[in-house]
This record gives sequence, C-alpha cells and structure tokens, in this order.
Amino acid sequence: MSSLEIPYGGWPMSPGAAFHLSPAFPDRAAWGTAGKLRAWQQQALDSYLRDEPRDFLAVATPGAGKTTYALRVATELLSRGVVHRITVVAPTEHLKTQWADAAARVGISLDPRFSNSVGRHSEDYHGVAVTYAQVASRPSLHRELTLTRPTLVILDEIHHGGDSKSWGDGIREAFESASRRLSLTGTPFRSDTSPIPFVRYALDPEGVLTSSSDYSYGYAEALRDGVVRPVLFLAYGGNMRWRTKAGDEISASLGTPMTKDQVAQAWRTALDPKGEWIGSVLAAADKRLTEVRRGVPDAGGLVIASNQTQARAYAAHLRALTGEPPAVVLSDDAGASQRIEEFASGTSRWMVAVRMVSEGVDVPRLCVGVYATSTSTPLFFAQAVGRFVRARRRGETASVFLPSVPVVLDHAARLEEQRDHALDRQPAAEGDVAAMWAEEQDLLDEAMREEKASADLLDEGAFEALESEAHFDHVLFDKQQWGMHAQVGSEEEEEYLGLPGLLEPDQVAALLRERQRKQVKKAPKAGAGAVPVAQHRTLAAQRKELNQLVSAYARQKGHPHATVHLDLRRACGGPDLAAASSEQVAERIERIRNWLVGRR
Repeated sequence: MSSLEIPYGGWPMSPGAAFHLSPAFPDRAAWGTAGKLRAWQQQALDSYLRDEPRDFLAVATPGAGKTTYALRVATELLSRGVVHRITVVAPTEHLKTQWADAAARVGISLDPRFSNSVGRHSEDYHGVAVTYAQVASRPSLHRELTLTRPTLVILDEIHHGGDSKSWGDGIREAFESASRRLSLTGTPFRSDTSPIPFVRYALDPEGVLTSSSDYSYGYAEALRDGVVRPVLFLAYGGNMRWRTKAGDEISASLGTPMTKDQVAQAWRTALDPKGEWIGSVLAAADKRLTEVRRGVPDAGGLVIASNQTQARAYAAHLRALTGEPPAVVLSDDAGASQRIEEFASGTSRWMVAVRMVSEGVDVPRLCVGVYATSTSTPLFFAQAVGRFVRARRRGETASVFLPSVPVVLDHAARLEEQRDHALDRQPAAEGDVAAMWAEEQDLLDEAMREEKASADLLDEGAFEALESEAHFDHVLFDKQQWGMHAQVGSEEEEEYLGLPGLLEPDQVAALLRERQRKQVKKAPKAGAGAVPVAQHRTLAAQRKELNQLVSAYARQKGHPHATVHLDLRRACGGPDLAAASSEQVAERIERIRNWLVGRR
C-alpha cells in the first residue's frame, strides 16, 4: 500500500483528492482557477508544509477559498500519518454541515451531528464538525477525544474565540493538546483586549502587541486576482419623521449631521416595514437583481434584517413585488440550513435572513444585497458583505444597497483595509467604532450560543416611527462616489440600477463616470421653468441644489464640503453661502456643474 494512502475507518485518503474540490466550494472555481489550487492557496500550503508548525493562522478575505485550503492541509497531514483525526470547529450549525459536505468531496468523512451527550462518533468517520458553543459546553470531553489520536483541529473564524469569553476558554482547554491547529479567519479580529487562543502576538513598531498571521490574503489582492467580485454600494437617503418617548415629533434627513441618538432613530425609522423607505429600497434592489440576471441567470438576492418581525415583513414586501415567496431564514436550526441549501441550489430570486445568519450564509450565487439592519460595526459589516463577493466567473459584480448612514458608508469605503488584533491599545473613547465593534462581537457570540434570531438593539419604547421616504444618493465603488441625488423611480436612478451585471472593474468605473456626466448635464438649470414663488423659497431651493452638487463633487474628489465651498467662492467671488444672492448662488451652481464633468 502506498504511503500516500492510509486506510482509516474504511476511507482511502489521498492528497490528490483535494483537487476534486473547487477552490470556490460549494460552487465552481472562479475564472482561471479550475483544476488547481489558487496561487494564494498553493503559497499558503507550501509555507505550511515547509515549516510544519503546530499552530498556523491563515487570514483570507471571504470568498477566497479558505475551506479548500484547510482541507488540502488536512489531506496532506492524514496521508503522511502526521494526524489520524480531524476536528473542525465552526461558529454555526449550518457551517458544520457545510464543512462535512466539503470534506466528503475530498474523501474526509466528518460527523456534523456529533452530540456531546453521546460523547463519541462512529469509526466510519475521520472526525467531527462541531460548533464553538458545543466545545465550550463540555471542553473536557473534546480534550479527551483529542488525546485519543493525533488530531488536526481546524478553527474556522477563530475571531470568535476571545480568551476571556467562554468560547475562548473552552477551545483552549479542549485543544491545548492537539497535534496541529489550523486557524482561519476572513474578517477583522475582535477589538477588545482578550487574547485569542493559539494566535501568536508580536510587538508592532509602536510597541503594541498585535496578532501575527502566518499567511494573509486580503480583499484588494483577491480582487486583483479575479478571485472575488467588485462591489457596488448603492446608498439611499430620505426624509424621516418619528415621535420620541417624550412625545416630540422630529423630522430629519437620513445621512445629515445628527446626534448619535437621532442617527439611530432616523435609521430605525427608515427600516420600519410600514414606512415607504424600505419598500422603495427593496423595489430598487429587485430592479437591480432583474438587470443582473440578464447576464447571471441564477443570480440571487439577500436581505439582512435586524430581527424576525422585520424579516417576515420584508419577505411580504418582496412577495408582493415579485409574486414569488422568498426563502426566510429566521434562526440557525436544522430547518434554516435546509432552506439555505435549497436556495443555494435553486434559481429563486430572494432570501431574507436575520443578522446573526450573515456569517453562516454561504451562497455563491448571491449577487445583490440589502443591508436592512441597524447593526453598525465593521466586524458585522465585513461578514455581511462577504456573502456577496464570491466570484464564480470573470466579470460578475456584487451590488449592496445601504442606508445613507455615515458609519455604514465609512465601512463600505474601508472595505479593502485589513485590521490586526491589538492587545494593549488604549480604551476606546465613547462612541468610537472600535468600542461598538467589540460590543457587537459580544452580541453576535451570544446570538450564536442561543442559536436563535436576536432582538433589535434599540429600545422598543424609545420612539414611534411615523413616516419615511427614500431617494437615491450615490454609488460607492472603489472608494469613489458617483452620481447625485435622484428621486426613486426616476430616469436618473434607473441609469444606475441598470448597469450590466457582467463587467470588469475598469468598465464599471467608466460607466459610472459616464452616468454621472449624463446626470449632471440633464439636471435643470437654476431658474429654468420656475413658477414665481416667494424669494426666500427660491433661494432656499437654490442653496439646497448647490449643497447637493457640492456634496457630489466632494465625494468624487475626497475633499471636505467646506473646502469645495471655499473654492467656489474664490472662483466666483461673493460672500459665503448664507449671505449670497440668488444670482451668486446660480453662478456657483453653474460653475460646479462644469467641475463635475471635468471642465475646471
């Protein structure tokens, strides 16, 4: 018998079997990668086999193929006799099944239904797939199983294992004695100062203890290699009105400067299923999905909701829009896994899920998303966007619809950034994104422990949503913003919703540039066709139009609004905007229109 084929539990094991698994499992490989490991996977494998470390941390962007890489490592170690048993630890029940299915494709048999109460598995299996919650509930059992045979432990999404949390304590106790540990993550590490078990930390140039990965493959690199899709973020603002607990009625425009509480309440008003905003955004997203399906016939959409009540209401909206009931995933249970699998293998249009499912939903045909949740942290946002970036062929793009909330737009703009886990940073100031990030990780961990949909973060009695309306704000692509304010259902909005679904990144940028130039040219000139109205109303309308144009130009160039207004004053003369006459404002409008189309 060849040394590369070791019988175990009736299963012959060969590292060549890993080639039967697509680098993009559970779907086919991205363009140019079929039939072999992707370059990053091969480099990471070579590094692992060269150094033969006990612990190895691979950080790779969602959609890059971490599962394929880890299973190739497993086949190599099994075939060489380094390990005789595999344990995969995943965040959710659904991911256990997904890992078992993927492993079976390369000849590794994992038991995803392993029960702590039984405490053992059949000899037909090479090992088990369990959740962090399972391990944390009986770490001594898993320690005992790990000691029975030389074991490789694959820790999927290791950022869930903060040392001061029960999950972190559990995996440390259970797997301290493992022969090999392979840790994987595709999202930023937690922002608290709890060490993650089996992760190496080193001092950075500033003297801060920071996590060190053994191999890293980021979104920017994956996008360059055609491994993941480029993402179009379509932002929608609008006017909101709500009643506070004190009985005061407040009106505000989503995305304008407000206090933290007002932003949260305006955001929640937008997400209220009874309001017009969410209905308008769902309708726009469905139009976008229709356009994408012209080039990608099986393209699907996912709405990420805050809670079960809203998920059901959004599903009713989509059913009314399309005449087709969407798949609704309300909790991480056996029924939810089946619904996810049926949607993944089908061609239906929409799935609606509560926010805790985002990391477990792995459906490569998802091309359009609606971020309809009040969760505002970079960790969760990265997990959510990761559901849409898995490339299957050249030219596929992802489209994610967002509320025009500053923190969410900032996460979108920073998509390509990578963060390491720092242990001894200073405590975050109140309102700091890092503090919210750590808080949200705690909420996500708790939701996954309970394996049920989480409740909304905001106090149900704090306010009453009264009404909302939506308008298109802009498209964010490759850290640049394109387009300007447009009414829902307008020709201008349709120009952006109708972008082809199969485009190279440079083609996307070129079309966005053309769409914006066309929108600026078609915008009505100041005073054209105006009905005589009071002067103060005319001037207010002009100032609003100028501010919208300044906002579009500032986003395009990455300049502060105040700088653009100052440049306009220098170019046109006159006082600041508050004291400018109607004629002076009109001149600035004309000037910035020219700037927007490159005539400066």
